[in-house]
Amino acid sequence: MSTSPITLRLPPERFVRRVVITGLGVVSPIGLSPSGFWDALVGGHSGISRLAGDDPESRGPACGGAITAFQGRIEDFGELPDDLRKSLRKSLKVMNRETQLAVAAAQQAFRDSRLAPHSLEPDRCGVSFGAGYVGIRPDDFVSGVAKCRDAQGGPSLGEWGEKGLPEVHPLWLLTCLPNMPGCYIAMYNNFQGPNNTITLGDGAANLALLEAADLIRDGDADVMLAGGCGNQLDSCSLLHAVLDDDLARRGDDPAGILRPFDRDRIGSLPAEGAAAFVLEELQAARNRGATIYGEVLGGGASCVVERGIPNRSAAMAHAMRSALSLAGLTAAEVSHVQAHGLSSRRVDLEEARAIQQVFAGDSSVSVTAAKGHFGDAGAGAGALELAAGLLALRNGRLFPVLNCEHPDPDCGLELVHDSDTAAGESFLKLSVTPQGQASALIVRAAA
Repeated sequence: MSTSPITLRLPPERFVRRVVITGLGVVSPIGLSPSGFWDALVGGHSGISRLAGDDPESRGPACGGAITAFQGRIEDFGELPDDLRKSLRKSLKVMNRETQLAVAAAQQAFRDSRLAPHSLEPDRCGVSFGAGYVGIRPDDFVSGVAKCRDAQGGPSLGEWGEKGLPEVHPLWLLTCLPNMPGCYIAMYNNFQGPNNTITLGDGAANLALLEAADLIRDGDADVMLAGGCGNQLDSCSLLHAVLDDDLARRGDDPAGILRPFDRDRIGSLPAEGAAAFVLEELQAARNRGATIYGEVLGGGASCVVERGIPNRSAAMAHAMRSALSLAGLTAAEVSHVQAHGLSSRRVDLEEARAIQQVFAGDSSVSVTAAKGHFGDAGAGAGALELAAGLLALRNGRLFPVLNCEHPDPDCGLELVHDSDTAAGESFLKLSVTPQGQASALIVRAAA
């Protein structure tokens, strides 16, 4: 089964309301702010480290991209109004880590936008957010399970209702719902307009921003807070971690494990992180003198599965072509590609073939990848890579692909190897899931 890209031929008035990004927030293994994040990217710093409590005998990864500086304390959320600080403090106990990261990034972005809350119409402000696995925490049930033992010390399921369930926090379900990041973000900022959660792994952030931009263009919202969050380091997510090679478990040099598009790449590693963005109409942003990071031009999505096997390369090519068509650009007009760059031998090659196919007439398009710095945080990784692209536009230069010392000749991409490469005027962010669902988003510097 395959789905072809949907190309929308829309009338010119569809783009009368141009949509720009005016706020940016980042919580990542390499920085807890946009400036810290950018400095780490251009400085070649890695956020990969040995995971606390790693068991050498386990089948899971020994290393990953953990945000050790973020402990989920009220102080980690930055400067907040007194009433919001009080409300947030009460909610922290029923927030999972993924939601905490999302809220922290969103509040950063809202502060960065310098929007005045009193000037906003609540029903004209909304949230579109990508979320990840949001797994159940086994720790929530340890006490209850311990109460349900038979005479031999084994489990006694018949006693769960009477003895076990009362030990479970009554609001435990709120810690494992994917829409909780969007819920809390809307609640804390009194955004009463459109609200949606997208769960499509790394590609969720692309689609969340595209949806947010469409709502503003169509006149259904004036301000949208969009982004993505992910935590692949929780115990349930680690059960599903796929290692491309057993060498990915090595911990002798954590910072050197991830090697996007390198001939010696050995696989991906799990991570956590979030990034958020404030979107609004261009003229409104100009009227209030806002900082404009970039303009959202268009995006595309595709899924290709042939006889049960995902064709990721075809899906990525479809998504990129759809994004170019909707943005009204040719491939030659895209300055650089923010790649998925998973560090997987197979997926990197599939991505490279898709990029070569779409940009065949413009082999000079620069390609960079950020995951080598922090790992795969699912929906959070896609959002962080979007942030990396926006910061590259803002700073006028790109960051090198970390650890890509010997570019794979089979990939054949024009990879960035130094921080002197110009970022140009636009970029395409490409993402794909293991199941073959691809998404692409095109952003350009606002004229």
